[in-house]
Amino acid sequence: MKLSDFDFDLPEHLIALRPVRPRPASRLLVARGNETHDFHVRDLADWLRPGDMLVFNDTKVIPARLFGERRRASTDGPGVAKIEVTLIHRDSAVRWTALARPAKRLAPGDRIRFGGGLSAEVAEKREAGEIGLTFDRGGADLDAAIAGAGVMPLPPYIAQRRAADARDVEDYQTIFARRPGAVAAPTAALHFDETLMASLAARGVLTTRLTLHVGAGTFLPIKTETITEHRMHAEWGEITRQAAEAVNAARAAGGRIIAVGTTALRLLESAAGPGRQVAPFCGETAIFITPGYRFRAVDGLMTNFHLPRSTLFMLVSALMGRARMRALYAHAIAHGYRFYSYGDSSLLLPE
Repeated sequence: MKLSDFDFDLPEHLIALRPVRPRPASRLLVARGNETHDFHVRDLADWLRPGDMLVFNDTKVIPARLFGERRRASTDGPGVAKIEVTLIHRDSAVRWTALARPAKRLAPGDRIRFGGGLSAEVAEKREAGEIGLTFDRGGADLDAAIAGAGVMPLPPYIAQRRAADARDVEDYQTIFARRPGAVAAPTAALHFDETLMASLAARGVLTTRLTLHVGAGTFLPIKTETITEHRMHAEWGEITRQAAEAVNAARAAGGRIIAVGTTALRLLESAAGPGRQVAPFCGETAIFITPGYRFRAVDGLMTNFHLPRSTLFMLVSALMGRARMRALYAHAIAHGYRFYSYGDSSLLLPE
């Protein structure tokens, strides 16, 4: 398979820059087998059965986008460069791996000064704009400084069109967010509010939660035409014993396991073993799901509409079939569905 096999044309006006309100007012494209239906997220309970289980990601997005200045003495006077940093992985109490722009203006030993007195030294430079940063403080003190100096790390296709603002602090966080560490939201869960959760409970739908700290690698483009040559960034996740037992019990009772978001799906599949049993999991996963993959943990997926030529469009193509997904996306575009993180959603049931 080639990268071009997963390309499609998307009109720019369908890229959502703000979410709709209330959250469940988003549209929902339901694909059940070969059937296609147009509904809204508020209708989700009508498409689920008592005993089905929705699995949510309870990661919490941190304000991981930092703006600072690199100052360096030079023969022509003070060398000042504006630097933008997106934190992507915490390596220790004082150390983060980050994506820097423009990385070419940084060298090991440079110091970057951010807002609120926070600063960091460039410990190393890596490929593709990655750097290692050692901050001037650690632990809870560093967390508080980042919270004060940083802004929400909106996806590039939004950030290129408008700046993050106070509304995004709420909009880009799910109601399930409990465990800080993500630099991108598990966006399928952005459509849920307490009213929708009550309707699902009344229907007899079960829920459980896991944690996958979504990294900035989710936004990085694939640069190899042969997709098997692409390497995914690792992300940290955890499925507790209680959550694993709940998933296995729901399946044993005849319920379907439906991941809310590709992040929840990827972690469930990383933890699935023989007999479709999900085991407790704690560690990093770099699972890359492409057509031909045999799903073991999930029976369905609720997810937003993804970028062309992306690993996430490959994942949904693996679940539903490439031809089916191309037809579904053509339907979504023709009917004006809103795309990407703040856009509409789909319920994919390959039964």
